[in-house]
Amino acid sequence: MPEILLVLLAGVAAGALNSVGGGGTFVALPALVAVGLAPVTANAASTIALVPGAVVSAWVYRRELAPVGPASTKSLTVISVLGGGLGAVLVLALPSASFEAAVPWLLAFATLVLAFGRHLAKALGEALGRPLGMSGRAVLIGQFVLAVYGGYFGGAVGIMMLAFWGIGLGIDAAAGNPMRVAQLAAIYLSAAVLFLLASDALRTPMILGAMLLGAVTGGFAGAYVARRLPASLLRAVILATAVTMTVLYFVRG
Repeated sequence: MPEILLVLLAGVAAGALNSVGGGGTFVALPALVAVGLAPVTANAASTIALVPGAVVSAWVYRRELAPVGPASTKSLTVISVLGGGLGAVLVLALPSASFEAAVPWLLAFATLVLAFGRHLAKALGEALGRPLGMSGRAVLIGQFVLAVYGGYFGGAVGIMMLAFWGIGLGIDAAAGNPMRVAQLAAIYLSAAVLFLLASDALRTPMILGAMLLGAVTGGFAGAYVARRLPASLLRAVILATAVTMTVLYFVRG
């Protein structure tokens, strides 16, 4: 029961963080590893469990979705689904030792993006004096690369999306957040389908169910709470979690 409670609470936190600004992977993955799952299995289980929460959050934001520059909502979602699926294939196809060795460095990279991504996007925008004005094709190519990363690992992929759209198209982070949530749901959904078919995440149904329930609760509540809490406070909480988990991963491994 203590393990189930830990996973349930981690699911609530992960679902809420994803709906607010990203970073759910920093909570979900370490929690599942802590209760005994191998990193690859934990990655698959966290992706599967976070899908309903991401979908619920996207539903809350459904009336605020808008195209990303010249790329339509439909085309961007299709690209996210394809990229997320390819990322999941890479997780399953590559040796598990490769993923285990890469996790601390992926966490560190994602933490740096969380810490400095917004500042970098702002600095580049000011240096250019205007948005890049990317073509629809460029937007879709960039989105595909991000979706592959999201299907493989996913840490801070939402922040990367907002930074990419901000630098290339001048889209404000607040205005782009509803679409970020929708694209996260698309990436997680396609990756989760493959993980359900080919991974051993279903061998621990109680753990998976606890995180899934928590993520749905957190995703629904987080999407509403996000509109009321200061953005600076939310970013600080996510960043503190990311730094802590990254340090713990390097210490343990």
